[in-house]
Amino acid sequence: MLKPVLFFLTIFLVCSCAQQQEPEVAVNPETYWGENPWPDIRKKRINQLLPQALKTAEVDCWMTICRENNNDPIADHIGGENAGGTAVFLFYNDTTGFHSKVFSPSGEATALDDLDIHEEVVSVERGTSAIEQASDFIKTKDFKSIAINTSSKNVMADGLTHTQYEEIATALGDETSKLVSSEEVVYEWLSIKLPEEVAILRKAAKLTAQWQIEVYEQVVPGTSTDADIAKYLKQRMTEYGVTDGWAPAQNPNVNSGPDRGHSHATDKVIMPGDVIQIDFGIKVYDRWVTDIQRFAYVLNEGESEAPDEIMHYWESSKAGNRAALAAMQPGVKGVDVDRAQRVLMEKAGSDYVMWSTGHPVGYVAHDVGPNLGGSQASHVRPASEKVIKEGMTFAFDGFHSWKLANGGVKTMSVEEMAVVTENGAEYLIAPQEELVIISN
Repeated sequence: MLKPVLFFLTIFLVCSCAQQQEPEVAVNPETYWGENPWPDIRKKRINQLLPQALKTAEVDCWMTICRENNNDPIADHIGGENAGGTAVFLFYNDTTGFHSKVFSPSGEATALDDLDIHEEVVSVERGTSAIEQASDFIKTKDFKSIAINTSSKNVMADGLTHTQYEEIATALGDETSKLVSSEEVVYEWLSIKLPEEVAILRKAAKLTAQWQIEVYEQVVPGTSTDADIAKYLKQRMTEYGVTDGWAPAQNPNVNSGPDRGHSHATDKVIMPGDVIQIDFGIKVYDRWVTDIQRFAYVLNEGESEAPDEIMHYWESSKAGNRAALAAMQPGVKGVDVDRAQRVLMEKAGSDYVMWSTGHPVGYVAHDVGPNLGGSQASHVRPASEKVIKEGMTFAFDGFHSWKLANGGVKTMSVEEMAVVTENGAEYLIAPQEELVIISN
């Protein structure tokens, strides 16, 4: 178990009689986070970022179909999350500028129009087809390309069903030859975050890292388990009204033993000599996600500081992280960021690490955008050849891996979050500079 005074900090007021501590003020999640900014941010993203995404992807018009129960994964990004009957969302550029036009079932059109997300909402009467009406409109335009959500590379651009495609093809007739995949539109749009979104990620990242340091202060070697650490972080999430950054069973991933990859925290007892890894992320406003790791070392009997080899591993992995940040410039490919820290890994004597240096993070832990990997991988993700742009956000590691005496492997993966600016990348929060030391 963890040290009791700090472990039982909850939403209740707690006071340690033995130490006469001041009670902690209970957190009010609604006050702490305030009103959900997503509706305003979504509208801004559509009107400010989507027109350029269409141009960059060389697409004139993007068509998305939304419906109840089996909705398109992009639905809540475009205002289609409440669709019941089939609704068609069109986004297009023409000689007069950018436009958003929705063909919505009449029973939902009024409410959608009230949200003031789209330029025009056309009410489709019962017994008629939104797809046919949208197709009739498309035929009046001189679009050279019409993007639909079919993709083998981007799941966020692969929401169109086979039957929906058949209906579109029938309705469009000869215009069907203009259909293309929306994967580049979705990629260009979702990979960029607005400054307001970056500010939210900064606030969430601060808590993500702070709670990890808090729980390290409570570890009792020989008693505390990896699962105890996980329970504390889950408790903190509940207090602050946030949810898991990825699958709840594996968030946080706490590991004081040999590498387990993406995994759950076990009942392994934390012992002297252990290097502890916490890989942890939270989701705020049910929208934006963090992904940060913090590392600690448990002193052996007679040690007052970490051994030289442990400090070498730590400094090497930290140096790799800093090298990746320095390489993360607008115009650079993701694979080049990976290569920048792999050079240091080789010089430092690290064993091979199969993981990519980093990945986009934002709406999910592994978001849409350039993959920061591929320079030494057995297979290269196509996204590693993508170019990094201003406004992209990443979670990325500095690695050092070594063999343990029991034959296992241990990896330090100093993971931080950063945003790309016009002049380079900057950390969202202060990075971990010192290895956390846990005494007996």
